[in-house]
Amino acid sequence: MKVILGVDPVKFPLTGIGRYTYELALGLQRASLESLLFFRGARVLQTLPALQDAQPMARQPAWKRLALRSRIAVGLYRRLQPWRQARALRGLEDHIYHGPNFYLPPFGGRCVVTIHDLSAYSWSKTHPPERVRYMQAEIELALKRAAALITDTEFTRQEVAKFFGWPLQRVHAVPLACAEAFRPRDHGELAQPLARWGLAPDGYVLFTGTVEPRKNLATLLEAFSRLPRALRMRWPLVVTGYRGWASEALHARMAAAEREGWLRYLGFVPDEALPLLMAGARLFAFPSLYEGFGLPVLEAMASGVPVVCSNAASLPEVAGSAAAFHAPEDVDGLADLLHRGLEDEAWRKAAREAGFAQAAKFSWGKCVQQTVDVYRAVESV
Repeated sequence: MKVILGVDPVKFPLTGIGRYTYELALGLQRASLESLLFFRGARVLQTLPALQDAQPMARQPAWKRLALRSRIAVGLYRRLQPWRQARALRGLEDHIYHGPNFYLPPFGGRCVVTIHDLSAYSWSKTHPPERVRYMQAEIELALKRAAALITDTEFTRQEVAKFFGWPLQRVHAVPLACAEAFRPRDHGELAQPLARWGLAPDGYVLFTGTVEPRKNLATLLEAFSRLPRALRMRWPLVVTGYRGWASEALHARMAAAEREGWLRYLGFVPDEALPLLMAGARLFAFPSLYEGFGLPVLEAMASGVPVVCSNAASLPEVAGSAAAFHAPEDVDGLADLLHRGLEDEAWRKAAREAGFAQAAKFSWGKCVQQTVDVYRAVESV
Protein backbone atom coordinates (compact mmCIF):
# COMPACT_ATOMS: atom_id res chain seq x y z
CA MET A 1 0.00 0.00 0.00
CA LYS A 2 1.23 3.49 -0.88
CA VAL A 3 0.05 6.50 1.12
CA ILE A 4 0.46 10.27 1.01
CA LEU A 5 -0.42 12.07 4.26
CA GLY A 6 -1.11 15.81 4.26
CA VAL A 7 0.88 17.40 7.07
CA ASP A 8 -0.02 21.09 6.92
CA PRO A 9 -1.44 20.92 10.50
CA VAL A 10 1.94 19.78 11.89
CA LYS A 11 3.12 23.09 13.28
CA PHE A 12 4.78 24.16 16.47
CA PRO A 13 3.10 24.28 18.92
CA LEU A 14 0.74 21.39 18.20
CA THR A 15 -3.00 22.01 18.47
CA GLY A 16 -5.59 19.20 18.60
CA ILE A 17 -5.62 18.48 14.86
CA GLY A 18 -1.88 19.06 14.67
CA ARG A 19 -1.35 16.46 17.41
CA TYR A 20 -3.63 14.00 15.60
CA THR A 21 -1.75 14.48 12.32
CA TYR A 22 1.65 14.18 13.98
CA GLU A 23 0.79 11.02 15.93
CA LEU A 24 -0.77 9.51 12.80
CA ALA A 25 2.37 10.31 10.80
CA LEU A 26 4.62 8.73 13.44
CA GLY A 27 2.44 5.61 13.53
CA LEU A 28 2.29 5.27 9.75
CA GLN A 29 6.09 5.40 9.66
CA ARG A 30 6.06 2.22 11.76
CA ALA A 31 3.31 0.54 9.74
CA SER A 32 3.99 -1.93 6.93
CA LEU A 33 3.48 0.44 4.01
CA GLU A 34 5.17 0.09 0.65
CA SER A 35 5.53 3.86 0.42
CA LEU A 36 4.76 6.77 2.75
CA LEU A 37 5.09 10.34 1.52
CA PHE A 38 4.09 13.62 3.15
CA PHE A 39 2.50 16.64 1.50
CA ARG A 40 2.87 20.17 2.79
CA GLY A 41 1.66 23.28 1.03
CA ALA A 42 2.35 22.21 -2.55
CA ARG A 43 5.40 20.02 -1.98
CA VAL A 44 5.82 16.25 -1.71
CA LEU A 45 8.23 15.35 1.10
CA GLN A 46 10.07 12.13 1.84
CA THR A 47 10.30 12.80 5.58
CA LEU A 48 8.02 14.25 8.26
CA PRO A 49 8.74 17.96 8.82
CA ALA A 50 10.13 18.99 12.18
CA LEU A 51 7.58 20.68 14.41
CA GLN A 52 9.52 23.92 14.69
CA ASP A 53 9.61 24.41 10.92
CA ALA A 54 6.32 26.35 10.89
CA GLN A 55 5.36 29.38 12.96
CA PRO A 56 2.05 29.42 14.81
CA MET A 57 -0.64 31.85 13.74
CA ALA A 58 0.14 34.13 16.67
CA ARG A 59 3.67 34.69 15.35
CA GLN A 60 2.88 35.06 11.67
CA PRO A 61 3.65 38.45 10.09
CA ALA A 62 0.86 41.02 10.26
CA TRP A 63 0.51 41.07 6.46
CA LYS A 64 -0.17 37.33 6.43
CA ARG A 65 -2.81 37.56 9.16
CA LEU A 66 -4.53 40.37 7.26
CA ALA A 67 -4.44 38.36 4.02
CA LEU A 68 -6.23 35.49 5.72
CA ARG A 69 -9.09 37.89 6.56
CA SER A 70 -9.35 39.24 3.01
CA ARG A 71 -11.91 37.76 0.63
CA ILE A 72 -9.80 38.82 -2.36
CA ALA A 73 -6.59 37.31 -0.98
CA VAL A 74 -8.32 34.08 0.06
CA GLY A 75 -10.01 33.89 -3.35
CA LEU A 76 -6.67 34.25 -5.16
CA TYR A 77 -5.12 31.62 -2.91
CA ARG A 78 -7.97 29.18 -3.59
CA ARG A 79 -7.43 29.59 -7.34
CA LEU A 80 -3.64 29.34 -7.39
CA GLN A 81 -2.96 26.73 -4.70
CA PRO A 82 -4.97 23.86 -6.26
CA TRP A 83 -3.05 24.24 -9.52
CA ARG A 84 0.28 24.08 -7.66
CA GLN A 85 -0.88 21.08 -5.63
CA ALA A 86 -2.18 19.15 -8.65
CA ARG A 87 1.13 19.69 -10.44
CA ALA A 88 3.13 18.48 -7.41
CA LEU A 89 1.00 15.33 -7.02
CA ARG A 90 1.01 14.36 -10.70
CA GLY A 91 2.41 10.86 -11.26
CA LEU A 92 1.56 9.64 -7.72
CA GLU A 93 -1.93 8.38 -8.54
CA ASP A 94 -1.03 4.87 -7.32
CA HIS A 95 -1.00 6.27 -3.76
CA ILE A 96 -3.94 6.88 -1.42
CA TYR A 97 -4.01 10.53 -0.34
CA HIS A 98 -5.22 11.27 3.22
CA GLY A 99 -6.19 14.80 4.21
CA PRO A 100 -6.31 14.80 8.04
CA ASN A 101 -7.77 18.29 8.40
CA PHE A 102 -11.07 18.59 6.47
CA TYR A 103 -9.50 19.41 3.08
CA LEU A 104 -8.24 17.57 0.00
CA PRO A 105 -6.14 18.87 -2.90
CA PRO A 106 -6.94 17.99 -6.53
CA PHE A 107 -5.58 14.47 -6.96
CA GLY A 108 -6.11 11.78 -9.60
CA GLY A 109 -5.84 8.88 -7.15
CA ARG A 110 -8.14 7.72 -4.36
CA CYS A 111 -8.57 9.99 -1.35
CA VAL A 112 -9.58 9.81 2.30
CA VAL A 113 -10.41 12.89 4.38
CA THR A 114 -10.90 13.33 8.13
CA ILE A 115 -13.89 15.49 9.10
CA HIS A 116 -13.35 16.28 12.77
CA ASP A 117 -16.66 18.07 13.36
CA LEU A 118 -19.39 20.08 11.66
CA SER A 119 -18.92 23.30 13.63
CA ALA A 120 -18.46 25.26 10.39
CA TYR A 121 -22.09 24.36 9.62
CA SER A 122 -23.98 23.65 12.83
CA TRP A 123 -22.06 26.17 14.97
CA SER A 124 -21.02 28.67 12.31
CA LYS A 125 -21.84 31.59 14.64
CA THR A 126 -18.90 30.55 16.84
CA HIS A 127 -16.35 31.04 14.03
CA PRO A 128 -15.23 34.17 12.18
CA PRO A 129 -17.30 34.56 8.98
CA GLU A 130 -14.25 34.34 6.72
CA ARG A 131 -13.24 31.04 8.32
CA VAL A 132 -16.75 29.64 7.80
CA ARG A 133 -16.78 30.64 4.12
CA TYR A 134 -13.37 29.05 3.52
CA MET A 135 -14.09 25.87 5.46
CA GLN A 136 -17.47 25.23 3.87
CA ALA A 137 -16.10 25.73 0.35
CA GLU A 138 -13.11 23.44 0.97
CA ILE A 139 -15.10 20.74 2.78
CA GLU A 140 -17.58 20.55 -0.09
CA LEU A 141 -14.69 20.11 -2.54
CA ALA A 142 -13.20 17.41 -0.31
CA LEU A 143 -16.50 15.51 -0.27
CA LYS A 144 -16.50 15.41 -4.07
CA ARG A 145 -12.93 14.05 -4.12
CA ALA A 146 -13.08 11.55 -1.24
CA ALA A 147 -13.69 7.82 -1.51
CA ALA A 148 -14.14 7.56 2.28
CA LEU A 149 -14.49 9.82 5.31
CA ILE A 150 -12.96 9.43 8.77
CA THR A 151 -14.45 11.00 11.90
CA ASP A 152 -13.14 11.09 15.47
CA THR A 153 -16.26 9.63 17.09
CA GLU A 154 -19.38 7.65 16.31
CA PHE A 155 -21.41 10.77 17.17
CA THR A 156 -19.67 12.71 14.40
CA ARG A 157 -19.88 9.74 12.02
CA GLN A 158 -23.65 9.71 12.33
CA GLU A 159 -23.84 13.50 12.15
CA VAL A 160 -21.65 13.74 9.03
CA ALA A 161 -23.43 10.90 7.20
CA LYS A 162 -26.84 12.45 7.86
CA PHE A 163 -25.83 16.05 7.11
CA PHE A 164 -24.10 15.30 3.80
CA GLY A 165 -26.23 12.31 2.78
CA TRP A 166 -23.29 9.89 2.74
CA PRO A 167 -23.82 6.13 3.19
CA LEU A 168 -22.65 5.09 6.64
CA GLN A 169 -20.45 2.32 5.23
CA ARG A 170 -18.24 5.00 3.65
CA VAL A 171 -17.86 6.96 6.90
CA HIS A 172 -15.55 5.47 9.55
CA ALA A 173 -15.22 6.44 13.22
CA VAL A 174 -11.56 6.29 14.30
CA PRO A 175 -11.12 7.58 17.88
CA LEU A 176 -8.17 9.72 18.89
CA ALA A 177 -5.98 9.27 21.97
CA CYS A 178 -3.82 11.36 24.26
CA ALA A 179 -0.07 11.53 24.60
CA GLU A 180 1.69 9.21 27.07
CA ALA A 181 2.91 12.29 28.93
CA PHE A 182 -0.59 12.65 30.40
CA ARG A 183 -0.36 10.44 33.48
CA PRO A 184 -0.66 10.72 37.27
CA ARG A 185 2.29 12.36 39.03
CA ASP A 186 3.19 12.72 42.69
CA HIS A 187 3.33 16.09 44.40
CA GLY A 188 7.11 16.03 44.58
CA GLU A 189 7.36 15.91 40.80
CA LEU A 190 4.83 18.71 40.39
CA ALA A 191 5.72 21.21 43.12
CA GLN A 192 8.62 22.98 41.39
CA PRO A 193 7.14 23.18 37.84
CA LEU A 194 3.81 24.50 39.16
CA ALA A 195 5.52 27.03 41.44
CA ARG A 196 6.60 29.10 38.43
CA TRP A 197 2.91 29.90 37.88
CA GLY A 198 2.31 30.42 41.60
CA LEU A 199 0.32 27.16 41.79
CA ALA A 200 0.47 24.11 44.04
CA PRO A 201 -0.48 20.47 43.34
CA ASP A 202 -4.16 19.76 44.00
CA GLY A 203 -4.65 23.50 44.36
CA TYR A 204 -6.79 24.61 41.41
CA VAL A 205 -9.53 23.80 38.91
CA LEU A 206 -8.30 23.66 35.30
CA PHE A 207 -9.77 24.52 31.90
CA THR A 208 -7.70 24.11 28.72
CA GLY A 209 -8.73 25.21 25.24
CA THR A 210 -8.81 28.20 22.93
CA VAL A 211 -10.66 31.12 24.50
CA GLU A 212 -13.57 31.41 22.04
CA PRO A 213 -17.39 31.24 22.17
CA ARG A 214 -17.76 27.53 21.35
CA LYS A 215 -15.83 26.54 24.48
CA ASN A 216 -18.59 28.08 26.62
CA LEU A 217 -16.23 29.75 29.09
CA ALA A 218 -18.87 32.34 29.94
CA THR A 219 -20.99 29.62 31.57
CA LEU A 220 -17.99 28.27 33.47
CA LEU A 221 -17.06 31.73 34.76
CA GLU A 222 -20.60 32.43 35.93
CA ALA A 223 -20.90 29.00 37.59
CA PHE A 224 -17.55 29.41 39.33
CA SER A 225 -18.52 32.86 40.60
CA ARG A 226 -21.50 31.25 42.39
CA LEU A 227 -19.32 28.94 44.48
CA PRO A 228 -18.69 29.96 48.09
CA ARG A 229 -15.86 32.47 48.22
CA ALA A 230 -13.78 30.20 50.46
CA LEU A 231 -13.82 27.45 47.79
CA ARG A 232 -12.96 29.88 44.99
CA MET A 233 -10.00 31.25 46.90
CA ARG A 234 -8.75 27.83 48.01
CA TRP A 235 -9.11 26.25 44.54
CA PRO A 236 -9.05 29.06 41.95
CA LEU A 237 -9.95 28.51 38.31
CA VAL A 238 -6.93 28.30 36.01
CA VAL A 239 -7.56 28.95 32.30
CA THR A 240 -4.98 28.15 29.66
CA GLY A 241 -5.24 28.53 25.90
CA TYR A 242 -4.75 30.92 23.03
CA ARG A 243 -6.81 34.09 22.77
CA GLY A 244 -9.40 33.11 20.16
CA TRP A 245 -12.00 34.84 18.03
CA ALA A 246 -14.68 37.08 19.62
CA SER A 247 -13.13 36.69 23.06
CA GLU A 248 -12.87 40.32 24.21
CA ALA A 249 -15.77 40.06 26.67
CA LEU A 250 -14.44 36.78 28.05
CA HIS A 251 -11.02 38.28 28.67
CA ALA A 252 -12.57 41.28 30.37
CA ARG A 253 -14.57 38.95 32.65
CA MET A 254 -11.46 36.88 33.40
CA ALA A 255 -9.46 40.01 34.19
CA ALA A 256 -12.12 41.02 36.71
CA ALA A 257 -12.01 37.55 38.28
CA GLU A 258 -8.21 37.77 38.49
CA ARG A 259 -8.53 41.05 40.38
CA GLU A 260 -10.98 39.33 42.73
CA GLY A 261 -8.39 36.61 43.32
CA TRP A 262 -10.22 33.49 42.10
CA LEU A 263 -8.90 33.09 38.54
CA ARG A 264 -5.55 32.80 36.76
CA TYR A 265 -5.23 33.13 32.98
CA LEU A 266 -1.95 31.59 31.82
CA GLY A 267 -2.36 32.01 28.06
CA PHE A 268 -0.74 29.35 25.92
CA VAL A 269 1.17 26.65 27.84
CA PRO A 270 3.90 24.72 25.96
CA ASP A 271 3.38 21.04 25.12
CA GLU A 272 5.99 19.88 27.59
CA ALA A 273 4.40 21.79 30.49
CA LEU A 274 0.72 21.04 29.87
CA PRO A 275 0.79 17.43 31.20
CA LEU A 276 2.26 18.73 34.47
CA LEU A 277 -0.37 21.45 34.74
CA MET A 278 -3.08 18.86 34.04
CA ALA A 279 -1.78 16.34 36.57
CA GLY A 280 -1.66 19.00 39.28
CA ALA A 281 -5.31 19.99 38.98
CA ARG A 282 -7.84 19.01 41.61
CA LEU A 283 -10.63 19.08 39.03
CA PHE A 284 -10.93 19.55 35.27
CA ALA A 285 -13.88 21.52 33.86
CA PHE A 286 -14.88 21.45 30.19
CA PRO A 287 -18.29 23.04 29.49
CA SER A 288 -17.97 23.13 25.68
CA LEU A 289 -21.05 23.68 23.53
CA TYR A 290 -19.82 21.36 20.79
CA GLU A 291 -16.85 19.03 20.23
CA GLY A 292 -16.00 16.50 17.56
CA PHE A 293 -13.96 14.63 20.20
CA GLY A 294 -12.86 16.69 23.22
CA LEU A 295 -9.26 15.56 23.70
CA PRO A 296 -8.65 17.55 26.93
CA VAL A 297 -11.27 15.41 28.70
CA LEU A 298 -9.30 12.28 27.84
CA GLU A 299 -6.03 13.94 28.88
CA ALA A 300 -7.51 14.79 32.28
CA MET A 301 -8.81 11.25 32.89
CA ALA A 302 -5.46 9.74 31.90
CA SER A 303 -3.82 12.12 34.41
CA GLY A 304 -6.03 10.92 37.27
CA VAL A 305 -7.99 14.17 37.46
CA PRO A 306 -11.78 14.03 38.02
CA VAL A 307 -13.77 15.60 35.17
CA VAL A 308 -16.87 17.79 35.03
CA CYS A 309 -18.01 18.44 31.46
CA SER A 310 -21.05 19.25 29.36
CA ASN A 311 -23.20 16.52 27.87
CA ALA A 312 -23.00 18.12 24.42
CA ALA A 313 -22.20 16.36 21.14
CA SER A 314 -19.42 13.74 21.40
CA LEU A 315 -18.36 14.38 25.00
CA PRO A 316 -20.50 11.61 26.60
CA GLU A 317 -19.03 9.13 24.11
CA VAL A 318 -15.46 10.12 24.99
CA ALA A 319 -15.93 10.47 28.75
CA GLY A 320 -18.19 7.42 29.16
CA SER A 321 -19.44 7.05 32.72
CA ALA A 322 -16.30 8.61 34.20
CA ALA A 323 -17.34 12.28 34.16
CA ALA A 324 -20.03 14.31 35.88
CA PHE A 325 -22.19 15.84 33.14
CA HIS A 326 -24.20 19.05 32.97
CA ALA A 327 -26.35 20.64 30.27
CA PRO A 328 -24.12 23.15 28.42
CA GLU A 329 -25.98 26.28 29.54
CA ASP A 330 -27.07 25.09 33.00
CA VAL A 331 -25.12 27.46 35.23
CA ASP A 332 -26.60 26.22 38.52
CA GLY A 333 -26.10 22.57 37.54
CA LEU A 334 -22.46 23.22 36.67
CA ALA A 335 -21.91 25.13 39.93
CA ASP A 336 -23.33 22.20 41.91
CA LEU A 337 -21.02 19.74 40.11
CA LEU A 338 -17.97 21.95 40.66
CA HIS A 339 -18.81 22.14 44.36
CA ARG A 340 -19.19 18.37 44.56
CA GLY A 341 -16.05 17.76 42.52
CA LEU A 342 -13.99 19.85 44.90
CA GLU A 343 -15.30 18.52 48.21
CA ASP A 344 -16.88 15.06 47.78
CA GLU A 345 -13.94 12.70 48.30
CA ALA A 346 -15.97 9.54 47.66
CA TRP A 347 -17.07 10.85 44.26
CA ARG A 348 -13.56 12.04 43.46
CA LYS A 349 -12.08 8.61 44.17
CA ALA A 350 -14.69 6.85 42.01
CA ALA A 351 -14.23 9.40 39.21
CA ARG A 352 -10.46 8.91 39.15
CA GLU A 353 -10.76 5.12 38.93
CA ALA A 354 -13.44 5.31 36.23
CA GLY A 355 -11.35 7.87 34.36
CA PHE A 356 -8.31 5.61 34.23
CA ALA A 357 -10.44 2.76 32.86
CA GLN A 358 -12.06 4.99 30.24
CA ALA A 359 -8.77 6.55 29.07
CA ALA A 360 -7.22 3.09 28.68
CA LYS A 361 -9.72 2.32 25.91
CA PHE A 362 -8.00 4.84 23.60
CA SER A 363 -4.52 4.66 22.07
CA TRP A 364 -2.67 6.13 19.10
CA GLY A 365 -1.73 2.59 18.10
CA LYS A 366 -5.43 1.73 17.69
CA CYS A 367 -6.01 5.00 15.84
CA VAL A 368 -3.24 4.24 13.34
CA GLN A 369 -4.33 0.64 12.79
CA GLN A 370 -7.97 1.59 12.24
CA THR A 371 -6.86 4.32 9.83
CA VAL A 372 -4.82 1.80 7.84
CA ASP A 373 -7.93 -0.41 7.76
CA VAL A 374 -9.79 2.46 6.08
CA TYR A 375 -7.00 2.78 3.51
CA ARG A 376 -7.27 -0.95 2.77
CA ALA A 377 -11.03 -0.68 2.33
CA VAL A 378 -10.54 2.17 -0.15
CA GLU A 379 -7.77 0.32 -1.95
CA SER A 380 -9.94 -2.77 -2.43
CA VAL A 381 -12.86 -0.92 -4.04
